Amino acid sequence: MNDLIAQLIVVGRKAVASGLVIGSGGNLSARLPGADECVVTCSGSWLDELTPEQFSVVAIADGTVRGGHPAPSSEVPLHLATYRARPDANALIHLHPQTSVLLDALGYPIRLLTTDQAYYVREVRSTPFLQSGTPELAQAGADAVADGCNCVILGHHGCSVIADTIELAHKRAANLEEAARATLTMLQLGDTTSVCPPAYLETIRAQEAAAQVGH
Repeated sequence: MNDLIAQLIVVGRKAVASGLVIGSGGNLSARLPGADECVVTCSGSWLDELTPEQFSVVAIADGTVRGGHPAPSSEVPLHLATYRARPDANALIHLHPQTSVLLDALGYPIRLLTTDQAYYVREVRSTPFLQSGTPELAQAGADAVADGCNCVILGHHGCSVIADTIELAHKRAANLEEAARATLTMLQLGDTTSVCPPAYLETIRAQEAAAQVGH
């Protein structure tokens, strides 16, 4: 778990530096593939000042704190519910990207314009406003990604982004906010339809399906 914690510390610092979250907003977690527990940032931690002591080890099945900091983030139910819904996910990044949240709150879908945005994000879903830290929010966030989506906007709150690695989850979160900023610019320019050509993702999905068959 020490390597996962080290990776999350780097991501926390980068997320704050790039404006994806401010100070103590957001929380991060990761688990070893197939493990029944995860490490998650503790309550009140500032993501650009994380230390190894600010991580809790939590059982995915029932939320029992097994080690590390005794007080995990109040959003730990979101992490646990998501890991239960997506056994293939090994990292969850919950941040408060302002442009993504703004567009969602105003009813504007985030459009994927560039090939990077399309490749990493694929699809953006959203949930209505639900009180943070509640079982209702946790379940809504988990349900939104249960069938394969990896990026969800939590209404008036933030995003929940998952992947099989911490690095990929970070790339998805960064590209999600970049797509939101591009969408806002397009709207300001009067464009309401432009997206990355669908043929791009169709080709990528075909290549990925062929690779799976090859394995």
